[in-house]
Amino acid sequence: MTTTLSDDEGALVAALRAGDQGAFARLIDRHTPAMLRVARGYVPSREHAEDVVQETWIALLKGIDGFEGRSSLRTWLFTVLINIAKARGLKERKHVDAQIKAFTGGTVDPERFRAEGDEWAGHWKDAEAPAPFPDTPEGSVLSHELTAVAQRGLATLPERQRVVVTLRDMLGLDSAEVCELLDISIANQRVLLHRGRAAIRQVLEDYLRDAS
Repeated sequence: MTTTLSDDEGALVAALRAGDQGAFARLIDRHTPAMLRVARGYVPSREHAEDVVQETWIALLKGIDGFEGRSSLRTWLFTVLINIAKARGLKERKHVDAQIKAFTGGTVDPERFRAEGDEWAGHWKDAEAPAPFPDTPEGSVLSHELTAVAQRGLATLPERQRVVVTLRDMLGLDSAEVCELLDISIANQRVLLHRGRAAIRQVLEDYLRDAS
């Protein structure tokens, strides 16, 4: 995919190539929080994620002269980050992810939906409908707690689901950007996102059901 850099981004690349420390510092401030979230999807601890991010910034400094602008600088930066994180995290997470995948690899149980031939085929069965998320004043008090529950659910997803959900729902990237970053098809991205979201929703449903 060919990408034409904006004037602002072209100026930023030129500043980085010229060794402008201020431009580099601003870039670090802008992207480091998101980079940590993505790296954390591949490696087993925040300390490992911080190492991955630091290594990515070093790679940026070493490789900026070779940056050809065929993608945005952000896409290029996150591609480097993901490659480094994969190499760092593969061995540490391989065994854990295999266990987690066996537990959470599926999505919503099809038995929760009305069967083919039913007037409302494909809709939730009455007893199986998802627990509604609270929208009362009491519910708003739970918002922070629900966010924490969702983040714990995110941490249990298989690696590819976890990273796709992080990129789409936490960092706001669109499907095309995610497909380019992870080198996956649109259909594969859609399946991973659906399964990841469904698993997290199930965690939230279980929590709300237990709380009630």
